[in-house]
Amino acid sequence: MRKPDLRIAINLLTEDPTKPSGAHWFWTQIIPRMAARLEPEERLCLMVSPSSKKDFEDCGPNVEFLMFPWSNERRSLRTLTEHLYSPIRLPLSRIDVLNTLMAPLVNPAWSLVIHIKTMHAYTDPKAISPAVRAYRRLEYPRSVRLADAIVINSKSLRSEIDKYLDVDPAKFRLIYEAVDHDVFNPGDVAAARAHVAKYGVNRPFALFVSSLWEYKNCHGLLRAWASARAELAGRQLAVVGFPRDEEYARELHALAATLGIQDDVVFVGGVPLHETVQFYRAADVFVYPSFNETFGLPILEAMACGCPVVTSDRSSMAEIAGGAAVLADPTDPASIARALLEVTQSDGSRLREMGIKRAAEFTWQSTADATLDVYREAADRKKSKKRSQR
Repeated sequence: MRKPDLRIAINLLTEDPTKPSGAHWFWTQIIPRMAARLEPEERLCLMVSPSSKKDFEDCGPNVEFLMFPWSNERRSLRTLTEHLYSPIRLPLSRIDVLNTLMAPLVNPAWSLVIHIKTMHAYTDPKAISPAVRAYRRLEYPRSVRLADAIVINSKSLRSEIDKYLDVDPAKFRLIYEAVDHDVFNPGDVAAARAHVAKYGVNRPFALFVSSLWEYKNCHGLLRAWASARAELAGRQLAVVGFPRDEEYARELHALAATLGIQDDVVFVGGVPLHETVQFYRAADVFVYPSFNETFGLPILEAMACGCPVVTSDRSSMAEIAGGAAVLADPTDPASIARALLEVTQSDGSRLREMGIKRAAEFTWQSTADATLDVYREAADRKKSKKRSQR
């Protein structure tokens, strides 16, 4: 029988609220849905900073806040207080389960759920700073060893974890992420095209949506575009996403100029979620040639909006696409170009229908339900272990 007073802490400090990533949007989707499923005496206790609290203030009466001074806009200070303050703050709040990325240095009696979304410290070390890379490589082995459960979002991610870490297979819980179908859905294409024109996207276009990191392979897409430009019939390429790696973003602008395609490429920058929807609806094709993704949420967002998808044939992307996208070799711009032309030279109706059907298989309610069940399971397992040790 489940413990009646279950208090679950979720660490939201690892996100920078000024530059929200996919992980941030993940939590904004599932926390309200988990909160709606809580029993009367169950609580979600959100570890937040003053700058991140605002995104979770209307989640219901069973959601509480554990205030910390900083989130990831002050990474070093956040990490320090995360480790030093958690062992004091969480016991004072009688926490039963902690969901986090890295185990605190002191891990009292709570159940520990480690939620891993990437293995970039190993798979793409250049994408993160040397200090962060060293920290993660130091802490990952200890965290997975201490964990009662490890939540992952794809089979591909599990393969990566198994490659680099020694993990008890029984700890893994595969929970796919999802797409918000209330936001991402087919709409008025003409209205969407008129909307994105204010960003300078005023011709038929292909779309790339992602934070600008090198592993996302926007440079490979630019090279593919240059090679297929004559056959793309005057289209534009819209690049939507925050320039997380500013040096890489500058290199992309320079590459477009070197390739002679600067007049075709519109670097839109980061836009709000509701603006991204308009780009998906208006685009002829969404191209996502990343070298590595542990899930690849934009694939489902584009599909849900009825936009045909070209993506990579590796890591989780083929897994998530599920046969409803054209796949390409991200290391070969010619392969990306062929896939791009395959879609743009057809009417795309078959891919649109397949994509909408595939995206419908992924719902945030299912993700939230499965995640809450992991927390309850972890708490029950810890309680059973304590009884057996008496």
